[in-house]
Amino acid sequence: MSEPPVSLKDAPWLRDGSLARLLDVLSRDGEEARVVGGAVRNALLGEAIHEFDVATTALPDEVMRRATAAGFKPVPTGLEHGTITVVIESRPFEVTTLRVDVETFGRHASVRFGRDWQADAERRDFTMNALSAGQDGVVHDYVGGIADLQARQVRFIGDPGKRIAEDYLRILRFFRFHAAYGRGLPDAAGLAACITARAGLDQLSRERVRMELLKLLLAPHAAPALAVMAQSGLLVPVLGGVPDLAGFENMAKVEAAAGVQADAVQRLGALGARIAEDAERLWQRLRLSNAEHGRLKVMADAWWRISPGDEQAARALLYRLGSQHFADRVLLAWARSPATAHDGAWSALAGLSERWAAPVFPLKAADFIKRGVRPGPALGAALHEAETAWIAADFPADPQALAAIADASVAEIRPM
Repeated sequence: MSEPPVSLKDAPWLRDGSLARLLDVLSRDGEEARVVGGAVRNALLGEAIHEFDVATTALPDEVMRRATAAGFKPVPTGLEHGTITVVIESRPFEVTTLRVDVETFGRHASVRFGRDWQADAERRDFTMNALSAGQDGVVHDYVGGIADLQARQVRFIGDPGKRIAEDYLRILRFFRFHAAYGRGLPDAAGLAACITARAGLDQLSRERVRMELLKLLLAPHAAPALAVMAQSGLLVPVLGGVPDLAGFENMAKVEAAAGVQADAVQRLGALGARIAEDAERLWQRLRLSNAEHGRLKVMADAWWRISPGDEQAARALLYRLGSQHFADRVLLAWARSPATAHDGAWSALAGLSERWAAPVFPLKAADFIKRGVRPGPALGAALHEAETAWIAADFPADPQALAAIADASVAEIRPM
């Protein structure tokens, strides 16, 4: 007796809304459209769905025609690969015509359009990503994806080595998907193929590696996945240095203890930035943004000097760094300290910015000009001296204290 088909017929997004309208427009007059990939996978797992991708037998020109006739906005974002982005009520849906690989060479494949759902599924990366569901909710599985989902096993479709050779980024995707959806050890055949093909990582653009790595760092089971990568000789080539696996695992724990959202840059700093040179290396190796690079530089700078207990010193640091950089450095110091993730003193330090807002330095140039300091270098020196004294005095606000600080600062720079 055959098993009943797996169905998502009760999924609200198949019954009504923009996606249902799109499927209805594309699934008529001899054509068929289905939701494919991650949305089906996550729906079966009961996890959040962030975007919907649609595959169709209709050719790109027909997709454009139907979308326009229905009042949608079609945008040819990847026409050479059969991809049209259809915008419905400001929501984009990526619609791709079924394809068959004619020749593959790395990321760039020569394809032709087809009508065979199984052939389209077999050209994808992992079995759990090759599921599709039509308007009736029936889930179509041509490669054993449902069984692998139930087993929480991330497995390549067909020959793992061949799948990886089509795009070496799939090495990193293998570990990212395992960290997100897998349980236990990674699939042995997939892991062996990743190790064999590891030299292919050098062929990838740094931007693509950055994107995939940052996603991996945020996955629920990133720590054990990174440990396997390190043991397999796959993590050092990505980072260009020795990873701090314990620091990374502790960062995830202190994030949870501090009640802050997991942050990929904080986790990257915990994994690979111990000194300023590490921040520079990661910046170059991963083509990080300037903002990401700046955060790593601040994290790596003297994190070992931070310890809880002196709140006045902590307020001074928060004032100088700002909330984001302060949080980055404190969480990194906590993750690398001997303290547990439930240490009260560290928790209080990490939460300082929630209970204390750094004030604006109240003294202005006019306060020194009226004391006889002329505009120019002397005025700048007086302001700097006064701000340093104000911080050291724990940010007084009363006029008498501020006047005393201004007078002392002017006296200090008089020889200039």
